Amino acid sequence: MPTPPAVPAPFIRAHTRLARPSAVPEVQVHAADDVVALWEAMETDGGGAGATLPFWAAAWPGGQALARYVLDHPEVVAGRRVLDLGSGSGLVAVAALLAGATAAVASDVDPYSHAAIPLNAEVNGVRGIEVVGDVLSGGPPDVDVILAGDVCYDREMTQRVLPWLWTAWVAGRTVLLGDPGRRYLPGEGLVAVAEYDVPEVDEDQVRRTTVWRLP
Repeated sequence: MPTPPAVPAPFIRAHTRLARPSAVPEVQVHAADDVVALWEAMETDGGGAGATLPFWAAAWPGGQALARYVLDHPEVVAGRRVLDLGSGSGLVAVAALLAGATAAVASDVDPYSHAAIPLNAEVNGVRGIEVVGDVLSGGPPDVDVILAGDVCYDREMTQRVLPWLWTAWVAGRTVLLGDPGRRYLPGEGLVAVAEYDVPEVDEDQVRRTTVWRLP
């Protein structure tokens, strides 16, 4: 897959503020108060927004639940390499490193995410995040644990990501998903290991969010 165009870090800093996600106050991320205004700024100041909303500028419930889980259960990632799939802000990768992971691969297709993740790593004082693009077209990278937050948000993505995760599981990876009840996540074959009440991005409602493990 071609390398996404670089996004200047000053753009991220200028159009976001540092925030602590409700479920993971130990971590700071660059977040946007107004996603629409940010998207407009991406078009006018950031070199073109394209068709992708700035998912990287929010801490989604599934990612918050996964981050909370690894911080509360560091034995899941301590001393191991992790993949943060659909990384967005890099929240889960940062939490895994804070919990003792030796390294983290953060996978996202959005070039703005690629700019935001190193900034979020820096502000949290962690090192060792390798930022990459789409990994679903090949086999799983050289990691021990795969953490996937809110990846079943539509049918097409779910049909693509779930077989890949099962393949990774068969190959010996530990696989955890954070999901706030998205309709496309199947209940079969998954084991619930934790549940959290996490505010939605706009904090108008709370979502009961589950961390699932492939058995």
